[in-house]
Amino acid sequence: MRKLFGTDGIRGEANKFPMTPDVVLKVGQAMGLLLRQMPGRQGQKRMVLIGKDTRLSGYMVEQALASGLNSMGIGVQLTGPLPTPGIGFLARNMRVDAGIIISASHNPYHDNGIKIFGADGFKIPDSMEREIERLVHENDFDSVLAKGDVLGRTRRIDDAAGRYIVYAKNAFPLNLSLEGMRIVLDCANGAAYKVAPAIFSELGADLVVIGDEPDGYNVNYKCGALHPENLCEAVVRYRADVGISLDGDADRVIMADETGKIVNGDHILAICAMHLAKKKSLPQNTIVATQMSNAGLDAAMKKHGIYVVRTDVGDKNVVEAMRKQGYGLGGEQSGHIIHLDHSTTGDGCVAALNVLAVLKSENKPLSQLKAIMEDMPQVLINARVGQRKALDTIPGYDKVIKDAEAKLKGDGRLFVRFSGTEPVIRVLVEGRDRTQIGELAESIAKFLQAELA
Repeated sequence: MRKLFGTDGIRGEANKFPMTPDVVLKVGQAMGLLLRQMPGRQGQKRMVLIGKDTRLSGYMVEQALASGLNSMGIGVQLTGPLPTPGIGFLARNMRVDAGIIISASHNPYHDNGIKIFGADGFKIPDSMEREIERLVHENDFDSVLAKGDVLGRTRRIDDAAGRYIVYAKNAFPLNLSLEGMRIVLDCANGAAYKVAPAIFSELGADLVVIGDEPDGYNVNYKCGALHPENLCEAVVRYRADVGISLDGDADRVIMADETGKIVNGDHILAICAMHLAKKKSLPQNTIVATQMSNAGLDAAMKKHGIYVVRTDVGDKNVVEAMRKQGYGLGGEQSGHIIHLDHSTTGDGCVAALNVLAVLKSENKPLSQLKAIMEDMPQVLINARVGQRKALDTIPGYDKVIKDAEAKLKGDGRLFVRFSGTEPVIRVLVEGRDRTQIGELAESIAKFLQAELA
């Protein structure tokens, strides 16, 4: 049995397992069966909202999912291209039974994926993912298909983008405006190519927009949050006050200050945490980060009496910790930032608006705000591998790690993990000596590539 769900939903190369039409159809049927069995909504047709980003295979996946759901008697509403957090918001706002976004996030166009939200707007729990997976692999859906008179229908809705634009703008204080601010906005040729420019321009910003011409193939290609160098160059060229770079499904953001320097998720967390703490609006004076966040974040927060709770990688894990403990702000270095009083998942536009609100409120440039946190040197290597196995079963792995830790002499750290969405192992090394940590990361990555070829 091959696994369907990874760190963030189902993901893979389009037309290869698990992103083939037959598997996607069964995922739709499995979801439909589970929704039919859930209590509530007596006498009402079950309804699922489906959105997507701009990659070519989205059409194929959308139709297969909708067909699977319809065959189980579930109605479907299609939004067209919309950011992942938009589906989370609309699932709750429109009172549907579930929301699905078809996207491979920051991956190239030839990949695609499926993320599922419940009626509450949050991503479904692991237990439901496991049950969908079990049904796909074990169930014969022919015996439980809906009768001909109760089949589901699929229709497109026209106002989804407008609803999301209004929702996102509500994250920006009503007493503030973006007038007089020049912003470079990179939409990654992705899901936010229409809604993001509308959000920032309607708030008064003077916009320079790039990455807003999707063709099905260019999502994330040399643009967006994974390639912020274009954004940084454009900020300097157009003498902008700030740059905002989204990824393919707009659930993450990387920013650039007025000098063209990158402001990553750790810095965004630090800026927002400090501002909220000053206003005594940071619940429990605590933020949530992941194991990938820089040690400089902990150091900066400690200076100001703010606690940092760390979770496993993945914005779903961050949200889970926030909901369980009552925290309000969390995120990842990669740019998934969650303001739980507004969003149910990472939202690049909402996160950027919160940073812009700090700029306006404190009347300081982003470069000055960013300076509250000093990064510890950090090297991350993403090494492609041919197989996965438990790291502690690899002969010699423990010794390689212990030797590297000894060289750091307690002033740094190592973190190694498999990607949940790609055939990649990530090797992160932090320490004071950039040359040393680069050599250590390289040696660990080469060792693992050889062992996992």
